[in-house]
Amino acid sequence: MNIAGIVLCGGPSKRMGQPKAWLPIGDELMLPRIVRIVGECVAPIVVVAAPTQELPPLPGQVRIARDLVTGRGPLQGLATGLSTLPKEIDAVYLTACDVPFVKPAFIQRVIELLGNHQIAVPEIDGYQHPLAAVYRRDVLDAAEKLLAENRLRPVFLFETCSTRIVRREEIESIDPGLRSLRNVNTPEEYAETLKTHGD
Repeated sequence: MNIAGIVLCGGPSKRMGQPKAWLPIGDELMLPRIVRIVGECVAPIVVVAAPTQELPPLPGQVRIARDLVTGRGPLQGLATGLSTLPKEIDAVYLTACDVPFVKPAFIQRVIELLGNHQIAVPEIDGYQHPLAAVYRRDVLDAAEKLLAENRLRPVFLFETCSTRIVRREEIESIDPGLRSLRNVNTPEEYAETLKTHGD
């Protein structure tokens, strides 16, 4: 399969109080860090941003796509990203820009677990992680239909498409503590991230 990556960074970052894409993590900024890590597994990478959002410098091969409408969440970002990619791409790994500890091995494992399904999504303690999931290209029509109906929650897509639920025991050996799923939403979480960076 030809697998690409979609990195969403167009959220308002209200709880953080500043754009998360620009937060320093070690000697990198958050968005370039995520692009680099995801790019170790898949290519090309599409960064989906808000219409007028300013982005940190990114490698020249990274594609930038802009949501036509803001505030419609990850389903809109997924549709925008899929629409941007060339036809030979079979599936994508979808992530947010605020998961500084995502591991390439975790991404590869979720891709492996897709099998013949349209979607593979981790579910931990009853909570699904749509921004750490793999989506086949053919979910685009279903996503666009849901967006037209203003049904914006990713769970509607999971109910519509053939979805493989990835369980804790299938990924925890690859990523003890499941740090790949830990996002940074508040200044306190960011401060904790800086303390544990490099662990």
